[in-house]
Amino acid sequence: MLTKRSRRRVRWSVRGIASWYGSAFHGRRTASGERFNQYTLTAAHRTLRFGTRVKVTNLRNGRSVIVRINDRGPYARGRIIDLSRGAARIIGLVRSGTGPVHIEILY
Repeated sequence: MLTKRSRRRVRWSVRGIASWYGSAFHGRRTASGERFNQYTLTAAHRTLRFGTRVKVTNLRNGRSVIVRINDRGPYARGRIIDLSRGAARIIGLVRSGTGPVHIEILY
C-alpha cells in the first residue's frame, strides 16, 4: 500500500498499546548490542528485525514518529512496542506512560 502522505510502502501494520523506557536503561546495551540512548528515535519490539523502521502513530492525538527497532520487548503484558523517551515525547506519551498506537513497518 502506498500512502499519499508519506510516499512510503507499508508492509504490515498493527494496533495496540505502546509504552516507553528511558533513564533506567540509558547507556546500557540493547539486545542488538548498541548502547541505548533515551533521546534517540528507537524502540523495542518482540519480533521485528533489528534495523526495521516503523511509523508509530498515537491514536489519541494523531502525532507520529518514525523509529528504528534496536531492542527486544516490551515485557509488560498487553503492550506491543516500547519507545525510547525521545520518541514517546514526540507523540505525547511521556506523561501518560502508555497509550493506543498504530504501527506500520516502512520499506
